[in-house]
Amino acid sequence: MKLGIIVVLALLAAAIATQAMFADLGYVAVSIRGYLIETNVMVLLLVFGLAVFAVLFLLKLLAAPRLIGEAAGRYRAGRAGQKLTAGMIEVAEGNYARGEKLLARAASSSDTPLFNYLQAARAAHLQGEDERRDDWLKLAYEQTPEAANAVFLTQAEFQLDRGHHEQALATLRRLEENSREHSYALALLGRLYYRLKDWPQLAEILPRIEKQGRVKQATIDKWATRVHCEALTNAGDTAALDAALGRIPKRLKTSLELLEAYFEGLIRLNETDRAEKELGARLKSDWRGPLVRLYGLVEASDGSRQLKRAEDWLAKHADDPDLLLTAARLCLRNELWGKARSYLETVLSLKPSPEAYQEYGHLLNRMGEGDAASQAFRDGLGMLAGEPVARIPHLRADES
Repeated sequence: MKLGIIVVLALLAAAIATQAMFADLGYVAVSIRGYLIETNVMVLLLVFGLAVFAVLFLLKLLAAPRLIGEAAGRYRAGRAGQKLTAGMIEVAEGNYARGEKLLARAASSSDTPLFNYLQAARAAHLQGEDERRDDWLKLAYEQTPEAANAVFLTQAEFQLDRGHHEQALATLRRLEENSREHSYALALLGRLYYRLKDWPQLAEILPRIEKQGRVKQATIDKWATRVHCEALTNAGDTAALDAALGRIPKRLKTSLELLEAYFEGLIRLNETDRAEKELGARLKSDWRGPLVRLYGLVEASDGSRQLKRAEDWLAKHADDPDLLLTAARLCLRNELWGKARSYLETVLSLKPSPEAYQEYGHLLNRMGEGDAASQAFRDGLGMLAGEPVARIPHLRADES
């Protein structure tokens, strides 16, 4: 249909041009180096039009290789995009081997080979092919050196996923050389130091991690708590303990884990009177079970005064099993066996625990009640084991 219309239009144009050629449309004479060219206006216009057409045709002909190349490139890119999509679908559906092949094949003709290689590396990783995974990552780096950070981060994530902590540490340190304040790299490094329990290194980078704002505050607080807890636990003297306490940020000052580490540090360093005084003051405004139990483990110089303080608290916390256990321990220290027994039996009736049974067993042994003490120890062990511990039968001589 289109060809017919073009033919009709061409014939019509030719007829009009022929008619115009023989019509009197004016006279043109051109003299060039002694030569005289005479024609009418219509012929001159026709020659000029043919010349323009010839020039345009020549330009198109010269541009043809480039245009053909661009068209072929668009075709290859389209095919590469289709293979990339197909490969990602295969990986998402769990067909890792087929997905890896499709992604790799499309890489050479893709406009974004980096993405293909990274996804191929992921597919290899999911198959457990770590060596082939690293080969794809190497190709990704070679094809796009400016994306080195992305490649290193991907490699570190894979290594962390495998539990190859030392390799991940080497990768992240290499990345840190290129981009010291890379927020995600710092976050991964913090997670790695936490797993490795490398508290000094974690303490060093924590301020930088917090400044970047990439890691949730709850996670930062968890990491910081462990760092400060280790510092308190490893303090060799009271000066070091106080310095470690001073480095704790205000928002963590009431952390139960850190408070326990601090007071246990005082007890360990034989600062028992200071521990008793500060722990007693803390319990006035911050009554928590673990701190109450810890008060019963402090061996202050004035044991009777310490016991009186605990019994004064019983006026307000009469049914608190943690306080009753603490009072029992202080009674034991003051050799008040009957009162200690009463407190312990009350604890066991309210909220039995392995440590209460242990203290009760020791007391019964001291009071000469061996069988009852053995039963108390078994009950305590049964709570730890999750089920009662059977009595071991005594072997008779004729059964041995």
